[in-house]
Amino acid sequence: MIRNWLLTIGLALFPSLLLAQSQLPDFVDLAEKQGAAVVNISTTQVVRGHRFGQGFPFDEDDPAFEFFKRFAPRQFPGPNAPNVPNAPREFENKSLGSGFIISADGYILTNAHVIDGADEVVVKLADKRELKAKVIGADKRTDVALIKIDGNGFPSVKLGDTTKLRVGEWVVAIGSPFGFENTVTAGIVSAKGRSLPQENFVPFIQTDVAINPGNSGGPLFNMRGEVVGINSQIYSRSGGYQGIAFSIPIDVAMEIQTQLRSGGKVSRGRIGVVIQEVSKELADSFGLSKAQGALIASIEKGGPADKAGLEAGDVILEFNGRPVVQSSDLPRMVGNTKPGSKAKLEIWRGGASKALSMTVGEMPDEPLNGKASRRGKPADPAPANKLGLVLSEPSAEQKHQMGIHHGLIIQEVRDGGRGELRQGDVILALIQRGVQTEVRSADQFNDLLAKQGKGASITLLVRRGDSQTFVTIRGAQDK
Repeated sequence: MIRNWLLTIGLALFPSLLLAQSQLPDFVDLAEKQGAAVVNISTTQVVRGHRFGQGFPFDEDDPAFEFFKRFAPRQFPGPNAPNVPNAPREFENKSLGSGFIISADGYILTNAHVIDGADEVVVKLADKRELKAKVIGADKRTDVALIKIDGNGFPSVKLGDTTKLRVGEWVVAIGSPFGFENTVTAGIVSAKGRSLPQENFVPFIQTDVAINPGNSGGPLFNMRGEVVGINSQIYSRSGGYQGIAFSIPIDVAMEIQTQLRSGGKVSRGRIGVVIQEVSKELADSFGLSKAQGALIASIEKGGPADKAGLEAGDVILEFNGRPVVQSSDLPRMVGNTKPGSKAKLEIWRGGASKALSMTVGEMPDEPLNGKASRRGKPADPAPANKLGLVLSEPSAEQKHQMGIHHGLIIQEVRDGGRGELRQGDVILALIQRGVQTEVRSADQFNDLLAKQGKGASITLLVRRGDSQTFVTIRGAQDK
């Protein structure tokens, strides 16, 4: 009887098992049809070095030499190398990556870091042909590059619509991890619209597809065989696959390649602000009903935002009619705006919304880089206040060096202090319920603190190094 009962249960489950099996993805056709358009990219860079060995990228007077030499295999000169002690010589630095053909006339998309600094780029097709490629252009900010091989009739990929890509959807990567050509790996979309540190212009697709060195620049396909992304980065503590990979959406890549193809460079808009995310605490401080928008921490003097009347502490809620849901949305919106065009903004200031218009500037080819020491220490710092901060007023010379007119320098953080604040920070203003009060003396600042209710949170505008940021301190009177 038990045997008959088990047989009955088995027969009842059999159709479900067949259905589950029939729903498992099949990547065979996709790999066969799309693999022909995926290419292997090898680059060669000629580097001058000294006698430590061919292939070692540092001269012996380079500060990095001592650190890296213990990890670099010594490569002795070849038989034709000149026998001159400590003579500089040229050697070749080679690297591998992937790419995919987007048009029958030989245009190929890959990552900018794959071809960065290359003196020669060679493309190896799926049919084993090897062709030299010309670099049309590269954009480091999005890590997209466009190269071209001569000829016609090349197999090319179909492009998909990233907006229709769904979290949980199956995706497939084809590339050359560690030089193993036309390797197929699969996984699912883990998330969309990911923002990464120092990557302000790409809403990355996160997947759990196995991506390793050599996959860079290769395509990410949906199950319809359409390219939805370019595999670009991995999160890894070992240098290899750990289940988190990031791809550049194909719509972003195609916008970049259009500009690269027409002019060899990418033109982007800029407004000259430094922004930060609006947390729940910051939203409360500024009187916003919810955490949204991009908070302006500082403004470039004489820049487009400054000329338009924007101020530090403003929260940009809309740009050209599009809502700024999170701060990372704004750089993409501004970057995609044509320099010289007019833009309309909705901002939050002093507890109310306000409309402004501005002329968008143009971003320089390379990001600005410049740092200067801003710290100073007057002789007679004030005693620690209720936040455990020892504060002092900056001298006229320090104000001139930092480009400020007021503020208090944090000389010391005592009694555990507040983890959000650091020695060397300059407190510029206190904000509560959208009202921003400039900080001009220690006595005035301590009076402002005393007026805050027990358990209240306060938000401070802080100068840190060469930038400004808003810092929220919870329970400011609880110490």
